[in-house]
Amino acid sequence: MESRVISGATVRGIALPPKPPVRLTGNCSFPALKVTGKLTDGGNLIWGRQLRPAILLEGSPASVVSPVTKRETLRPCSAAASSPAGASDSAGGAKVGFLEKYPALVTGFFFFMWYFLNVIFNILNKKIYNYFPYPYFVSVIHLFVGVIYCLLSWAVGLPKRAPIDSNLLKLLIPVAVCHALGHVTSNVSFAAVAVSFTHTIKALEPFFNAAASQFILGQQIPLTLWLSLAPVVIGVSMASLTELSFNWTGFISAMISNISFTYRSIYSKKAMTDMDSTNLYAYISIIALIVCIPPAVIFEGPQLLKHGFNDAIAKVGLTKFVTDLFWVGMFYHLYNQLATNTLERVAPLTHAVGNVLKRVFVIGFSILVFGNKISLQTGIGTSIAIAGVAMYSFIKAKIEEEKRQMKAA
Repeated sequence: MESRVISGATVRGIALPPKPPVRLTGNCSFPALKVTGKLTDGGNLIWGRQLRPAILLEGSPASVVSPVTKRETLRPCSAAASSPAGASDSAGGAKVGFLEKYPALVTGFFFFMWYFLNVIFNILNKKIYNYFPYPYFVSVIHLFVGVIYCLLSWAVGLPKRAPIDSNLLKLLIPVAVCHALGHVTSNVSFAAVAVSFTHTIKALEPFFNAAASQFILGQQIPLTLWLSLAPVVIGVSMASLTELSFNWTGFISAMISNISFTYRSIYSKKAMTDMDSTNLYAYISIIALIVCIPPAVIFEGPQLLKHGFNDAIAKVGLTKFVTDLFWVGMFYHLYNQLATNTLERVAPLTHAVGNVLKRVFVIGFSILVFGNKISLQTGIGTSIAIAGVAMYSFIKAKIEEEKRQMKAA
């Protein structure tokens, strides 16, 4: 780095003695900005730093931010001149904090919290349905608690609320409507059948994403990806035929949820914006809450007023009923937020592994906690489906990584 040295000067005719030059030593490194991917690639809701669809599309490994695109840290130049106290920075740089020194441990902690919150949410959610079988109302509570959390965060400035205009609102409404529909139908399925079975059906989501990409967006899907989806379809079919908790309400609701989240993925790619995803997720949650309230009032309002609330309070008490609803809403919001924070720290292939393992964790813990009996064929079918999802995720992640490397070259 080249610097300009002032050796002497004159002030109102008085000559100042030349001062010894102060030179900067050490390395001053400035990161090079490198843009990868296309604007139309989108991001990966589920739940926040970019739509940026990162909040929206938890099951799409290709859309996670690569570590290459993460901002690097400026290393300060080290000066040879001593400080007033006579101390010098022999290391030539600022002290490295724990988060920067052990990034793997931090990422591992994020993964643990993501899985932990997700498992707790699914277990608590199902326990509520065992004594309060009103999924439309519970879905509203999930979003309502999250919206209150976001409003309080805005009130204290963490984060500062980003402004929204009519153009952005038009882009977000389709995303929020699909998010609301997918969320409600998922909960209808959770209330109707075993948690493990709902997650087995939702393993078909990559199949719907691939079909939408090819037949709606016109993107060519490689044959290897289609072949990797065959075990998913076969495994889900095997599990469905012998699932002891099977009923058509749970099955059809889970399928509608898959389709809704697929369209959410499509619309979110069109809703790219410079707004940070924490704010974006808050706006989407507000819109989705507004969308979910009318169906809850229409389909469950009369039953809730007549006997729904009274029955739940009689079974578990008012305090437990209210606290269960509050905590299930908090866990729903926080696990979505942690999911995005986690997935943005890792590469696409790690993202793929994380999503598959998360589904395995949820299915496994739900079987252990609720003691759901499954047939041998159901267990084999579920294993085949999860293996197919893993294969699909690995292949898709590799294809996307090769595309990025070609663009970078």
